[in-house]
Amino acid sequence: MVSGMVQGVGFRYFVRHHATLFGLTGWVRNLSNGDVELEAEGEKESIEALLVYLRRGPGSAAVSNVEVAWKEPHDHFERFEITY
Repeated sequence: MVSGMVQGVGFRYFVRHHATLFGLTGWVRNLSNGDVELEAEGEKESIEALLVYLRRGPGSAAVSNVEVAWKEPHDHFERFEITY
């Protein structure tokens, strides 16, 4: 879960781009409360690399918090997608 000024600034596209670069699968979406939620699967090192980018965000974003919950992988995603 990513909080701050993260909607209307291209954040989901930023996440999808970096997740794809790191070989991750999963999804990202906007929530009605202004946060961005995502689920990413892949190598732990790749997820940790994505977390570095999530904490920074694109230049137009202002990330105030990144909440992480580690889970066992489902292995049922084919790619990383933006969902609505």
